Amino acid sequence: MSKLSHVDSENRPTMVDVSDKSVSQRTAHAQSVVRLPQEVLSQVSGDEIATKKGPVFATAIIAGVMAAKKTHELIPFCHALGLESCKVAIGIAGDSAVIDCVCKVTHKTGVEMEALTGASVAALTVYDMLKALSHDIVISETRLIAKSGGKRDFDRG
Repeated sequence: MSKLSHVDSENRPTMVDVSDKSVSQRTAHAQSVVRLPQEVLSQVSGDEIATKKGPVFATAIIAGVMAAKKTHELIPFCHALGLESCKVAIGIAGDSAVIDCVCKVTHKTGVEMEALTGASVAALTVYDMLKALSHDIVISETRLIAKSGGKRDFDRG
């Protein structure tokens, strides 16, 4: 018998049954890092990059929130969750744009996948909007930073 939560006793993929779980406030924080080459970094003004397509980070924030809300449509076994909060923030650190996505819900299942999806799609949006300036943009280090409210908490610290 598999110990994976998304596999049944016959090793077939299945959605996790959360009907017996307790409802609790659940929070997840995910992060993606987008390394930017110098020719792109030189376009940063304040905390934004403006291109012919529009404000890069503002657009990526909207895309990240939209993606987090639609995670169940993208990842086969994710439960549909009515997110109560989804905040995406983007800042420059050294040669990179750091994208943080924090999602909250009161539900029987967590929001890690929503936060990871939000951070990932925001990173992809940054790439899409900047690729006319350079293709030497690297999306990396998409990871869960912290989660709380479920069976066990996690904090990368």
